[in-house]
Amino acid sequence: MDQEATSSRSGILKAIGPGIIFAGAAIGVSHLVQSTRAGAGYGFTLVFVVLLANLFKYPFFEFGQRYASSTGECLLVGYNRVGKWALIVFALVTLGSGMPTVAVVTVVTAGLAANVVAAKISLAMWAAIVVGICLLLLAIGGYPWLDKVMKVMMVFLALSTAVAVCAAFTKATPAAFKLVPVSKWELGFLIALMGWMPTPLDIAAWPSLWMQERCAQTGYKPTMREALFDFNLGYIATTFMAIMFVSLGALVMYTSGNKLESTAVAFAAQLISMYTEALGSWSRPFILTAALTCMFSTTLTVIDGYPRVLAESIRILARSDTTNVRAWYWGFNITLCAGAVVIIAYFTSRMTQLVDFVTIVAFISAPVLAYINHRTIRLRNLPDAAQPPKWLSGLSIAGMVFLVCFSGVYLYSKF
Repeated sequence: MDQEATSSRSGILKAIGPGIIFAGAAIGVSHLVQSTRAGAGYGFTLVFVVLLANLFKYPFFEFGQRYASSTGECLLVGYNRVGKWALIVFALVTLGSGMPTVAVVTVVTAGLAANVVAAKISLAMWAAIVVGICLLLLAIGGYPWLDKVMKVMMVFLALSTAVAVCAAFTKATPAAFKLVPVSKWELGFLIALMGWMPTPLDIAAWPSLWMQERCAQTGYKPTMREALFDFNLGYIATTFMAIMFVSLGALVMYTSGNKLESTAVAFAAQLISMYTEALGSWSRPFILTAALTCMFSTTLTVIDGYPRVLAESIRILARSDTTNVRAWYWGFNITLCAGAVVIIAYFTSRMTQLVDFVTIVAFISAPVLAYINHRTIRLRNLPDAAQPPKWLSGLSIAGMVFLVCFSGVYLYSKF
């Protein structure tokens, strides 16, 4: 029994990695920007919206890990088994969202970097520096470096944010817990909040590719149970952090009457001031480092993820093992990053508009991607033991209904 327990613990430790990197990709703009805005504008009113978004999207992310661990294939192969149309739709959504998404996460990172180093250079130049560093690190370190950095950064950020929120609770007034009437809710912001909460659905395929990299790194193929443990650990972390950032916005800014800034540099300074107001001025260097490393790790993950799935999609669609995936990876990478810097130069003073646009597009495309994942997990090549339990299948259907209804309401309100 002890030997089995030791073996199980060893397997879980070897499996942990893709789920943590997934959390790193998720805990970024949706948390630092959108969740903070939710708390600052609505107090604790929208906590349940954040929880609902995490709940109803859960099956579609979980299916990726379930499929990859039980079949040995990445989720993109599963999409192709559903039909070439499914993989093409996914690739087109990824191609369309990749550049603006890289721009959004990079502009927040650049804003934080500008607050760390008092250099008189433009935000676009800071963005180019951040992107350049990420590309260099990926070229040198690859997945093993990504895996190690993300584990350290997630622990660091979770602890610092939890301490800040606890400190803010000790100074909270009853006004911080006053709820905002439904009549004053903004549908556009609700859609934007849920669009990237905890992260866009096109990221569902990324962990399956990272799992393959992790297997190559450790020489160990995790069981489905071990892979799902890794995923659930990361998913719980993303949900926890979302609530923490809503709380921080509610406790520090909701009652202050101050509005969140719309430019990246000013917003970053405001975000840091929220932490220091809760903890004290002594914490500023510590918190600034934590926020910067969080957003930098997210930027690094996104810059790796989009080109990786696009390059692999090309290989699968071409039905050729001779396809130079690495060349396609770097071609997509450089193109996406260059385009992102151009976007940032144009949206320098309109960060919140850029964030809302990208998150709304993500939410509107979510029902299609959710349906593809729902179909993939029911393919015949999946063993019976790996089929999702009834409650998860039911939640998947409920999630699709949730996504379709809210997307429909939003589109109706606009057109």
